[in-house]
Amino acid sequence: MAYTRAKIADLIDGKIDHDTLHQMLASPKDPERFSTYLEILQERVNWDDRIILPLGPKLYIVQLGTTKEWKVRCECGHDFCGWKENWKLFAKINIRDTAEKLEEIYPRLMAQTPSWQVLREYYCPECGTLHDVEAPTPWYPVIRDFEPDIDTFYKEWIGIPVPERAEAA
Repeated sequence: MAYTRAKIADLIDGKIDHDTLHQMLASPKDPERFSTYLEILQERVNWDDRIILPLGPKLYIVQLGTTKEWKVRCECGHDFCGWKENWKLFAKINIRDTAEKLEEIYPRLMAQTPSWQVLREYYCPECGTLHDVEAPTPWYPVIRDFEPDIDTFYKEWIGIPVPERAEAA
């Protein structure tokens, strides 16, 4: 079943009704949905570089128009790094590692023990958008959520050509 641009926009905006969302998730994907999804996202940003893959709300892998390099970019236009790097290492990081810092968001005595678990908040250094939060043990390294296999996704899952790419020197 193909969905309208309006329905896909509602999905992106979190305004879709539960029954339609369930139907979208449970049924086979129509071949045009991903392309329409990217078109809508592209229309909403203030830059022309091509969105290759969304990594999360307001965070994308983009193809630079001038060099064809792929970068991780915030919706505001800030480039974090190359697409194969962990963008979190280039973000502003706020670590809630004391009871006082945790009590800014949790009621007193309901937060985790900071010697066992901390909160790491990853922000865009340009616009301040919060892109991710982790809750690891204090000594654990920065977590990389995933490294997408874009070639396989484009070729085998959605059946369209992989966008050209030039790796950074």
